[in-house]
Amino acid sequence: MSTILSKVGAIFIPVSDIEKAREWYCSILGLEPSFDIIVGHLCCIPMDNNGLNIVLDSKIYTEDSYARTPMFHFNTDDIVGAYQFMKGKGVEIVTEIEHGHSFHFKDPDGNMLMICQLL
Repeated sequence: MSTILSKVGAIFIPVSDIEKAREWYCSILGLEPSFDIIVGHLCCIPMDNNGLNIVLDSKIYTEDSYARTPMFHFNTDDIVGAYQFMKGKGVEIVTEIEHGHSFHFKDPDGNMLMICQLL
């Protein structure tokens, strides 16, 4: 029997500037950018009540460390509204809404991210 739980606790995202990244991620998630910056390079942003966090980490960032494909997606109940919201914020949109339920975009460091409406 494995002692490893089948539960993801955190998703790490390499960022070049921890303070700017905290501001940007909080702005797209509608959160106050009040999360602590820990040991000068980490910022944990809670995603739900199940303990999942996004961890922004400037220590693991290098010029070529950005995620070229989405490693996860943010959920939405309104894909068209989410698309318009991100466009309105000037976010770099990479794809149009695909298959009626998802699109890709980039954060300021070039990390590829996705928003998806669950069907």
